Amino acid sequence: MQTITSRLMIGAALMLLPAFAARGAEEKISTDKLPKAVANALKARFPGATLVSASKDSDKGQVVYDVELKQKDRKYETDIKADGTLIEIEKEIAIKDVPAAITKGVEAKYPKSTIREVMEVAKVKGKEEKPDHYEVTIETSSKKKLEVTASLDGKKVEEATGD
Repeated sequence: MQTITSRLMIGAALMLLPAFAARGAEEKISTDKLPKAVANALKARFPGATLVSASKDSDKGQVVYDVELKQKDRKYETDIKADGTLIEIEKEIAIKDVPAAITKGVEAKYPKSTIREVMEVAKVKGKEEKPDHYEVTIETSSKKKLEVTASLDGKKVEEATGD
C-alpha cells in the first residue's frame, strides 16, 4: 500500500513540475554580468544611467532580465529580453506630479492611506512606449505597506499580484 501511495505522490509531483518550470526562479545577478545586447539596449535607452540591481528570470522558456536603474535622480525598472528587446519600463513619478485621478482612486479604495511611491508602467513595442497603468506603493491606516495597481484613469485600483 505504501508503495502505491509513494508512486502516486511522486507522479503528482512530476505532473506539477512543468508548471513551476514555466515560470523560473528569479536569480539575482551582478549588473556587470548582463548580456551585451541587454547592456547596449539599456545604454541606448537610458544614457548616463546608473544600474542599481538586476535579476534574471524565465517566463515560458524565455529569459527576461529585470533591471533597476537611476537616471537623473529618477528611479526606473525595466523588463528586457536577453536579445535586448525592451518589454516594459516603469518610471518613478514624484508624489506632487501624480495625476489627481490616481490619487482619488487610491484614496477611495484605501481611505486614510498614504501614497509612498508611484511608478508609471509603460509597455514597449519597438521604439514606442505606451503608458499602461500605475504601480502605487501605499501605507495603509494600519501602517501596512501595500502595492496596488491603478488604471490610467484611476477608476480601477486593486492589489498587485506580483507578476
